[in-house]
Amino acid sequence: MEDPSADLYRRLRRECRRRADELWAVSSALHTHPELAYEEHHAASLLTAELRRAGFTVERGAAGLDTAFLARAARSRGRCVALLLEYDALPGLGHACGHNLIAAAGLGAALALRAVQVEEGFEGTVFAVGTPAEERGGGKVVLAEAGVFDGVDAALMFHPGVHDWSWAPLTAQTQVRVGFHGRAAHPTGDPTGGIDALAALVQLFNTAAVVSRRLPPGSHVQGIVTDGGVATNMVPAYAEGLFGLRAATSTALDALVADVGRWAEGVAAATGTGVEVTRLGRGYAHFRNNDVLSDRFGRHIAGSGIRLTEPVPGVFPGSSDIGDVSSRVPAIHPFVAILGDEASDHTPAFARAAASDRGREVMLAAAEALACTAADVLTDSGLADRAWARQREKAAAGL
Repeated sequence: MEDPSADLYRRLRRECRRRADELWAVSSALHTHPELAYEEHHAASLLTAELRRAGFTVERGAAGLDTAFLARAARSRGRCVALLLEYDALPGLGHACGHNLIAAAGLGAALALRAVQVEEGFEGTVFAVGTPAEERGGGKVVLAEAGVFDGVDAALMFHPGVHDWSWAPLTAQTQVRVGFHGRAAHPTGDPTGGIDALAALVQLFNTAAVVSRRLPPGSHVQGIVTDGGVATNMVPAYAEGLFGLRAATSTALDALVADVGRWAEGVAAATGTGVEVTRLGRGYAHFRNNDVLSDRFGRHIAGSGIRLTEPVPGVFPGSSDIGDVSSRVPAIHPFVAILGDEASDHTPAFARAAASDRGREVMLAAAEALACTAADVLTDSGLADRAWARQREKAAAGL
């Protein structure tokens, strides 16, 4: 006897495919009109117009972000599933991270799910969340802190990439500013009177380079000099560096921030300088994969001929503000390849792939899998309960 869910999946896939040209038009419009973080007015208007046309109630400017939006379609009570739409581009590279495909796939899933929900009559809320500035500033962090994901039972998105991975090992990240205070002097007229703040900063870079060899997998320190003095014939009285820190978990990141502070204090003690170490915001949390849901997404996208695997151990592709959502609610962030693994995102080749035939195939396959996974959350209380149980288990373990 056929699983009653099978017919639901067929109808969701049919709804996505019926909209394939429409979704690709949206993706192409975003691709040909790339907008930087917090400037995505065209993208937000385009996406919200499609959602309004389908009967969603749309709120623009969520959490004080002009280019964020919240779109809801509810039937009675029940669970709530959020589909996350990203749409910012990269400076000088356009959609070299494929956010046009993320937005179109999330839109397609939301439209298909709502259409089938109206026909089938199952309960729950379809929640499309427009999340700006993933590449700079983290719109999802702002939305999460504003309570946008309170009451959400699952947050779903996919990301185009160069791997077919069931989940993304995305690290926690933050930035630290380190400023050394020395004493200015003329290096020849007063050769012993100066205390070189820049030399102290250079020593911190050297310390970081040596100690970084012993950092655990996923941990990383990379810095730049933001202030190195004003003249070559003057010992710098002040020097400043900006350091980007990453770690496999948010707890490990906090420990790394403390380590950098101790390195800086040690350098200051050795060089006779003063030092100020300032963490610039909380940054991004690490991504907490909900394997109950990501496994279900993997099964659904396999129906389109795409087989997802576990990530390659020890490979950490970066950080994302999806981490802050995943620390609050069950979430997925699978990678689906639009280029081979010899390539990379954030390149002109990836931007071209985001507008290619392969990009279209992946967008549609992801939309179908997202819609089916979202329907599972709304219609299968056992799945939702298992996802929440897994969420609590990983949180307790710090994973």
